[in-house]
Formats: sequence, C-alpha cells, structure tokens
Amino acid sequence: METPTVRWRRLLPRTPARWAAAVAVLAVLVGGGTWTAVADDGPPAVQREDRMLRPGGVEIDTSYFTAGGSGKRPAVLIGHGFGGSKNDVRAQAEKLAADGYAVLTWSARGFGKSGGAISLNDPEGEVKDVSGLIDWLAGRPEVELDEKGDPRVGLTGASYGGAVSLLAAGYDQRVDAIAPVITYWNLADALFPDGVFKKLWAGIFVTSGGGCEKFEKKLCEMYERVAVSGKPDAAATELLTERSPSAVADRIKVPSLLVQGQSDSLFPLGHADAMQKAISANGAPVSVDWISGGHDGGDSETARVEGRVGSWFDRYLKEETGTDTGPAFRVTRTGGIDSTDGAALKRGASSDTYPGLRSGGREIPLRATGGGGASAGSGSGSGSGTETGSGTATKSTGSAETFRNPAGAVPPAISAVPGVGGGLSQLSSLGVGLSLDFPGQFGRFESASLATPVHVTGTPTVRVNVKEAAGQDAVLFGKVYDVSPDGRQQVLPSQLVAPYRITPDQQGKPIELALPAVDHEFDAGHRMRLVFSATDLGYASPAEPATYTVTADGPLTVPTAPAVATAAATLPWWTWGLPAAALVIAAGLLITARRRTATPAPDPALTDVPLQITGLSKKYAKSVDRYAVRELSFRVEKGQVLGLLGPNGAGKTTTLRMLMGLITPDEGEIRVFGQAIRPGAPVLSRVGAFVEGAGFLPHLSGRANLDLYWQATGRPAEDAHIEEALEIAGLGDALARAVRTYSQGMRQRLAIAQAMLGMPDLLILDEPTNGLDPPQIREMRDVMIRYAAGGRTVIVSSHLLSEVEQSCTHLVVMDRGRLVQAGPVAEITGSGDMILVTVAETVSEPLAEKVASLPGIGSAVRTDDGRGLLVRLDGATASRLVADLVRLDVPVTGVGPHRRLEDAFLTLISGGAA
Repeated sequence: METPTVRWRRLLPRTPARWAAAVAVLAVLVGGGTWTAVADDGPPAVQREDRMLRPGGVEIDTSYFTAGGSGKRPAVLIGHGFGGSKNDVRAQAEKLAADGYAVLTWSARGFGKSGGAISLNDPEGEVKDVSGLIDWLAGRPEVELDEKGDPRVGLTGASYGGAVSLLAAGYDQRVDAIAPVITYWNLADALFPDGVFKKLWAGIFVTSGGGCEKFEKKLCEMYERVAVSGKPDAAATELLTERSPSAVADRIKVPSLLVQGQSDSLFPLGHADAMQKAISANGAPVSVDWISGGHDGGDSETARVEGRVGSWFDRYLKEETGTDTGPAFRVTRTGGIDSTDGAALKRGASSDTYPGLRSGGREIPLRATGGGGASAGSGSGSGSGTETGSGTATKSTGSAETFRNPAGAVPPAISAVPGVGGGLSQLSSLGVGLSLDFPGQFGRFESASLATPVHVTGTPTVRVNVKEAAGQDAVLFGKVYDVSPDGRQQVLPSQLVAPYRITPDQQGKPIELALPAVDHEFDAGHRMRLVFSATDLGYASPAEPATYTVTADGPLTVPTAPAVATAAATLPWWTWGLPAAALVIAAGLLITARRRTATPAPDPALTDVPLQITGLSKKYAKSVDRYAVRELSFRVEKGQVLGLLGPNGAGKTTTLRMLMGLITPDEGEIRVFGQAIRPGAPVLSRVGAFVEGAGFLPHLSGRANLDLYWQATGRPAEDAHIEEALEIAGLGDALARAVRTYSQGMRQRLAIAQAMLGMPDLLILDEPTNGLDPPQIREMRDVMIRYAAGGRTVIVSSHLLSEVEQSCTHLVVMDRGRLVQAGPVAEITGSGDMILVTVAETVSEPLAEKVASLPGIGSAVRTDDGRGLLVRLDGATASRLVADLVRLDVPVTGVGPHRRLEDAFLTLISGGAA
C-alpha cells in the first residue's frame, strides 16, 4: 500500500528558548558524547515520499522527491548502478528536486528492498517497471504533462541505470530526454567482445548481483554454461543482445547526453560511439562526454557530470533555450602536476562536432622486433632471431611474429585487473610494470622514435595476417604501449586491451583489427609498441596449446581528431587567490564586531566538497601563546575514508569538536559542503558524529534509545534508516535488553549505529574501535569502507595504526597542533623495498613460504586478513615478482609499494608526543 506524503526534513526551532529546550533533550540522550546534527539545509525544503509500487507485477521500492511551490514541473527518473539501490542516487535526486524537478528513484528488481529476480533490463521486466513508474508520475498533480498520461520526463543513471535509461527511451515514447552514464550499448559485445569471454568482469557482475541464484533462471544457466566452456555460444549472445539498448537502436529518438569512461575495461568508449551514431541517425541531438574515470576507477568527475546532466534537462525538459548544454564532444585530459598541491592537472578538450573514433588518421610505420623473446614489461629486446621463453621457441622473420598459446593459457598476460584498472594505470605510469606479457606468448611490432608529439583520440587500427598452425580459432589480445626513449619504461594507456577471435576462414588473408579507443599523448622521442598476446588475465583463452603467426600488413593508423581543441590551462591559484584573500581580510576587519551573529555566505565552488579546513587555530583556555590547533588546513573529498592521526595532545579531538560546532575556533574557517560551520549551522544536519564516548538512558533498551534519540531530532521516522543502522550494530537479541546490561563493546557499537541514523553524508568517528574485540574491529573496518563506497565520507580518529592503514584511503597526520602531512595512505606509506600484493582469495602459509623462497625475495609474510602478502625485495623487481606469482597461479588483484603506517607515522612525528 502507498504511504501518505511525509516531509523528510523539518526546520529546527528558531527562538533561543526553543533551541535551549531542544539542545537539553539531545544532551540527556547523548550524554554529551554521541551526537548527530539535525538542522535543515535551508530553502528550498525537499520533501520525500517512500513507497512500494507494483508497476510491472513486482514490488519496487521507490522514493519521490519534490521541493517547494505549487507549479507544474518536469519529472526525472534516476536509476542506480548494478549491485546498488535507490539510496545510491539520493544526493543527486535531492539536488534535481531543489532545482525544480519531480524526481523518482527506485531499486531495480532483485536489489535493495525490491522484489523479483535480476533479469538484466529485460523489456518485460525492468524496462516494463520503468514504464509503470512513468504511469505513476503521470498521475501526480505537480508533474507537467505533454498530454493526458504523458508526463514531461527524463531519465539518467550510471551503468545499469544508464542502460535502462536508453532502453526506456526505445520502448516508451513518452520519454523526452536521457543522460546515460558509463553504460553499455550491447551487453553481449561488452561481456563477449568479438566472441571472447570477458571472464573476470562477468564473474564480478554475477557476484555483485548477489550470486547466480539472484538472477532469472535462464540468465544463471547461460552464465554457468559460458563460464564452464570459456566460449560464448549463439544462444548466450542472442539473450544478452535482445536485452540491450542496441536492440531498439532505431527507436531512440530523444536528446541524449552520453557520458562514458576512459578508465573502463567493462564498457569501453566504443559503446558510446555506437550510441552516438545510432541516435544521431534518428535525428536527435546528441552530446558525448569522455570522463577521466570509469568502472576501473579514477576520477568520476561527479560534480561536473551532474551539473551537465542538470543543464541538459533544463534545456530539453524545461525548454530553457538559453541554457548552455556544452559541446557536442568533450574529453577530460590529464597532464602534469599542480605545483601548489601535487594534484594531477585536468583540462577539458572539446569539439563542436563529434569526431568519432577514427578522425584524422595518421600512419605510423611498424617493424617486428622479436618481442616474443622478451617480456614487454621490461621494455627490452628488439630485432629478430630464435629465442626461448617459457620453454617455447619463437621466431621473428621480417614483419612476422610467431608465438605460442601455452597449455591451459597459463600464465596469462596482465593488462587490467577488472575493477582496479585505474589504480594499475597509475602504477604503470610510475614504472612498476604491471602490464605484463610473458616471453614466448606474444608478438611485438614497434615504431621508430616519434619526431613530434602525437595525440591519439579514438581507435588505432592495423591490418594484419593471422595464422593458427592447426587451423583452429586464434584468440589474440591487442594493445598499444607508449615506450620511453630509453625503452625502459612503458605505459599502457588506461590499461586497455582489445580481444579478437579470428576464425579459420579469416586466417591467411589481411584483416583490419581495431585497438582500444583511448585519449593519450605520445611525446616526441617516444615509440609506439603494438603487442599481440596469446593470453590475458581478464579473458578466457583456449585451453589447448596453439601456435600463432601474425604478420603486419601495413602501418598502425592512429586517429588524431584534429578538430578537438584542448582548453587553455587555468591560471595559477595565486593570481586570483591573493586578491580574493585580500578582500576577505578587509571584509573581516570591517565586520569583526559582528562575528558572533554574522555567518559567511555559502561557497558555491565547495558545494560538493564534504569538508575544507583553512587556517584553523585554537588556543588553550586562558593561554596567550599555547595552541591546541595551529594553522591547520586540509580538504576531504566524497567517498574518502580519512584517518586523523597524531600522538596524544596533537589536537585531533579539538579539531573534531570545532568541526561539529561544539567549540569555536580562534582563527580560520571550516566549510562543510560549502557552508561555514557555526554552532547550530543548518548544514550540520548532514553530519553524524561519535565523539568522546557514548551516553544512553540505562533503563531503556538499545532499540528504545535509538528511537527516542531520533524522535528528539524532530525528523520523520522514515528518514532514520534505523534498520540499516541496526544491521551495522549487529547487536541481535541484545537490542531488546536494557542498555545497563551491555558490555563496553556493545555500548560502543550501539553508539556508532546511533551516529549513522539518517545516513549522514559526512560521518565523524573518534576512536570507534575502543572496547571492540578483533572480529568486531574487522566488522567496523568493513562498515566504514562500505559506508564511503556509496559516495559518503568518513573521518576516523584512531590510535590503532594497523586498522587505519587497512580501512582508510587518505590520512591527515598532526603533531603539536600542526599538520605534518596529508595525502593518500599509499603515498604516505609508499617507500622502501616492501611490496604489498593483494589477491582474490586467502593466501595459505605454504604458498607464502614458496614466495619467500623465490630468487631475489628477502621475505614474504601474509597480511592480517590473509588476503595479501607483504614481500621484501632483495634483488628482484616488482615486475619479476608479478611474473612469478602468476606462474604460481596466484590470483593477483593488486601490487604496490608498501611501508607500514607505523613506520611512516613515527618518521613523520620523530617519535615525539605532544
């Protein structure tokens, strides 16, 4: 049944007396320790309705967002990514609602609280659900209608949600505009590209959906059949194709903003290219945007993308013709380091027309280099001759390369490890060499040194002649490396590789092969290295041994997209920052007498930044020159788990208390989502905190304490997400017992669950693992990681350095009130000769001993969770270590430099305690 409309936020009391009363109630409940701010964010007030609907015969969990006013407004549907739920897109829904849209989010079949089995956007399943949701929107009095039963409506969403946006536009003519993000055009092409099974991504796909049993029966049977055979059949391809947007290509005729990721081995750029061609051919306006990140990680550019989606809907749903929707094509380019903060510099490049993937082709002559005799990861070896690798002889003659597919396709070459390719790309650019091709298993062709820089934007192509000695299918993997002038370092752009299945009837004659689509600049003096490998970690190769001969039948043709122009570099911050700072200082001097009542205006540039602290200082009480915190500045981004570290007296707790508005800084500024922090600041409604111990009413049960706390906030019960908080607490039957019977650890867990009520965007935890036993500490670590993975942010202060190292993505180290260092954990700990190897399954002690005995390895010790190895190099290289691990069938998921956080911490603070 549908629930009545509820307001999801209420304004706190406005008079001092009522404020005092409310604060008194909260003080009794939290004992001065655990606290969650509840003030409203200010107008326009957003309303939310949670409903269970049955648009296609299955219960679908929905949330409906609107804000202020009685006028008619367009509607927007936002779908979530695979494995997620409607909660993942709540922040975007709230923003669009505040901008004047009626916004509906939902959990797709099989996800969140929705019923049904996952059927991968079946037209009779998930797509039919969307049409039913559009029917529901048509009956809402505030939604603008084009005609009866036809609401003005747009769809957006990432990945799985992006695909259903495209499908809905094809199946339901009421859809008026779409903005799909990092999604697929043909799911069969994504998981079976050129008839090669993308086994690791397919396995991740099924696992993230909850396992095979969560899927529609015939989908589960199809996956298991293909996974066992290692080769897709016609029925599997047909099943996925009919549930793909490409099946209704001629029916998608609405304005479409297509956002695709460069760091994406699941749905690469070619999918957006196919979308653009089909939808443009139907006469609809289309813009294409290549973002920096993707399914393999990297910068998702959330704020910019959501801003552009909003503008797209303003233009095509609100019909605001003056709205700038951006260029027809845009690509984010990264190059260089900002000397002020060490961050990678990003600039947009754009064109008034979409260039496609083969614009401005430039021919690069190639020659065979005898690559089968040397690992491509080493960057060494050239010429021809007979060489031996992995016990297999290889031969290079003229422009031909002969190499082998080993029995069982083991060990496989490494390009991307699905899901973490963005990180591997960064390691590769640092010369760690994780893009690895094994001797005897690949052929290599190389260009001469480039006389001038070449910026490749699109899909390189090459004509080759392929033969398999026994007349069977040849399965190859093509990639283009960027090789340094000395040949010692190579980079695989975006860690991408293209698979090919070349059938016997295609062999023995020239065929054109397309390499991965990228945006990458090859500097002058560098070389292009074309590699064809017989294996790849992410794909299924034939188990039977085979011999391949590949002959280059022409040059490598690379697209340069000459019409795409890179934007000018932005001005250094100080050219505008110093004058702005002078104005701020001058204004501050003028209004000093009114500091207690005046609140700085919001900073629009920081709207999506959870926390920015600038020049923060706080003196000890009754002290003129002794500081608890002095000139502290750092910034926290969405999705980060930030560890706040420092010895006793470093100023950590003082900083957290100022952040929550409990005490006022003497100097400096704290901004949360662009809003300045003051006691009772409205933006504190988005902050949840657990600081300085927990206080509960001892005679009440744990559940009653949580219910009473939430009632005191004045917010609707539906917004508490209390069941999610209780699941996190994991107290079981103890929730019904009086809190006075709880152990210290149980009180701690209940307090953390209380801080998470309402699922705040910024969660602050001070020593959250005090009183917890080791299993509970591990669970708390997983809680923080999962909490941030949904786009929220966690700040944790802890003295358990090993836990901080395993749970945090970034660190701020303080000593004597000052900032010592801030940055990613890997950057702070990443030095020395220690290598951290993470794996997909538990490492046995015998395997650790076997790795320790390898040549050039000083020691190998399992990590605490058993899912990794700490390896000390004693002469071996990182690339050699990876090769040996793959040879030992170790399922490697990541490799990087490692130094214990404890060592780094003691180095930074010089062993001192303040």
